[in-house]
Order: sequence, then C-alpha cells, then structure tokens
Amino acid sequence: MALEMRGSCERCGVALSREGEAYICTFECTWCAACAGELAYVCPNCTGELVRRPRPAAA
Repeated sequence: MALEMRGSCERCGVALSREGEAYICTFECTWCAACAGELAYVCPNCTGELVRRPRPAAA
C-alpha cells in the first residue's frame, strides 16, 4: 500500500514537493515542517503523532 503523498499542507496550503520535507500522521494528514512544529508534532485531526514523511525511492 503506497502513501498518497498529498501536495499541500492541510493548515497553511503551502505546496509540498514529493521529495521535500513534510509530516504525516497514521491517516496521512499532511503538514509542512513549519506547521508541524507549531502543532507540537501532534495531528489536530486525530491527535496522532506527526512524523516525517518518507521520500519516494529514486526511479
């Protein structure tokens, strides 16, 4: 099962590249690094931990 790799932060709307830094919870809510830090790395939707999203494998 592959990650959805959403393209923007759910809080501020900033564009997120597939290779760039982003944070997700277990439900794949997606946040930029700045917003994740402001949220103390806790998802406001599910209260789960926000962790750095893995980068896709090089093709």
